[in-house]
Amino acid sequence: MIWNVWWAWIAGGFLIGALEVVLPGYIFLGFAIGAILTGILLGLGVLGLAGPSTLLLVFALASLAAWAALRFGLGMHKGQVKIWHRDIND
Repeated sequence: MIWNVWWAWIAGGFLIGALEVVLPGYIFLGFAIGAILTGILLGLGVLGLAGPSTLLLVFALASLAAWAALRFGLGMHKGQVKIWHRDIND
């Protein structure tokens, strides 16, 4: 089945990554990284003959971890405020 094909996960990750380019916001990027990580783990044989439910669980956990890392690393930090020094009409 398509669930156990490593390159399908990686191709899906790149497609979701392309969706992030069209609709930016760091939402789809976490899913893209999760799909690529799942494909890599599947390709290396770490997941072996895992079923669809196990693969979806790994995908969900990897996506959540990637989203949290992106949010922590690239998101606005506490107390950070954008200060404008020039007006657009100047």
